[in-house]
Amino acid sequence: MNSILAFYNSSIGKKVLMSLTGLFLILFLVEHLVGNLLLYANDNGHMYEAYGEFLVSNPVIRTIEIVLFASVLVHALLAVLLWYRNKQTRPEKYERYRLKDNTPLASRTTIITGSVIFIFLVIHLDSFFLPTRFSAVKLSSYHLILMRFANPWYALFYLVALLVLGYHLRHGFQSAFQTLGLRNKTYTPFLDGLAFIVWFLIPLAFATIPVYFYFFHQATSAVLMGVH
Repeated sequence: MNSILAFYNSSIGKKVLMSLTGLFLILFLVEHLVGNLLLYANDNGHMYEAYGEFLVSNPVIRTIEIVLFASVLVHALLAVLLWYRNKQTRPEKYERYRLKDNTPLASRTTIITGSVIFIFLVIHLDSFFLPTRFSAVKLSSYHLILMRFANPWYALFYLVALLVLGYHLRHGFQSAFQTLGLRNKTYTPFLDGLAFIVWFLIPLAFATIPVYFYFFHQATSAVLMGVH
């Protein structure tokens, strides 16, 4: 037990745990995207709603959901702790030391992009998760999506957040495997291809959703919101 605590208290221990939670969150992104693609079934959201009901009623999924929320908090907390520790130990007092010459921009802005993503998650949960799970009135997830993405500012915010997410993942995904010691000559080509899917194709697929609903479901959304 003492050795485990000692490992966690070290910088490498925190980086390993942050890498593992980050990879778990990426797996969730894949699952979430698969579910969201049901929105394109052109059945007024029936398949999407059925998928959502399955998630809510499945005790295994509900348990994973708790692990998911814990992973988000742990990942964010570790990122802040490591950022603060690096800031404290960084030799900025030396006039010739220039951070931009030693670390890439993506690495230096991870704390910023991560903060933007965390704010997006809070707004996203308030927009979709809380109304469908804890509202006194039963709300349809599909109708919520129609209403939210009828708002051009919300749709734009969603797209900007996805752009930031892609940039964050571009560095974070590679960094996670580097920390875990899995980036070598054997696996690097495969990981580079997988990284492209993670940081580019997945956010791009998510980005098609607000674009699709804003431009092709405006009339339906207006009716749902009582706009005449």
